[in-house]
Amino acid sequence: MAQPAHDLSPSATEAIAEALTQAVAETAVTTMLAQNFHWNVTGMAFGPLHDLFQTIYEDHFVAQDDLSERVRALGVHAEGRLSVMLERSKVEERDGTQSEKEMIRDLMNAQQILAGTLAGAGEIAASHGDILTEDLAVERGRVHEKFAWMLRAHLN
Repeated sequence: MAQPAHDLSPSATEAIAEALTQAVAETAVTTMLAQNFHWNVTGMAFGPLHDLFQTIYEDHFVAQDDLSERVRALGVHAEGRLSVMLERSKVEERDGTQSEKEMIRDLMNAQQILAGTLAGAGEIAASHGDILTEDLAVERGRVHEKFAWMLRAHLN
């Protein structure tokens, strides 16, 4: 049965907030990854990649806010420390010295990680009847899969 945030059990709230916090951490690291690549990309595809990386980091910046605000709507503290996000994230930082293909591959892998994390968050939310969080996770997952596809197209 569907339940609004205020009707969820404490254990459901904790599980959902934990899954969302993981998604926030990975989104934050991926945001900076895309921005770093935006600043440092070179090569024949500079223009399109510079623009695509900007599109990605701008989208992700807004997504961090949406995901964190959902954590707050659940009544849980939203983690905002970068050190904790880096520690939690399955997405790793890069220094921006990679080739354009390595940047594309790294950012594509980050998108795939995020899509998986959000699919898992959606499943957790659905199992507790939290269709609002499930909807947010599904929509964000679709965005990351689309970005992964767009990046993958540059490698073919």
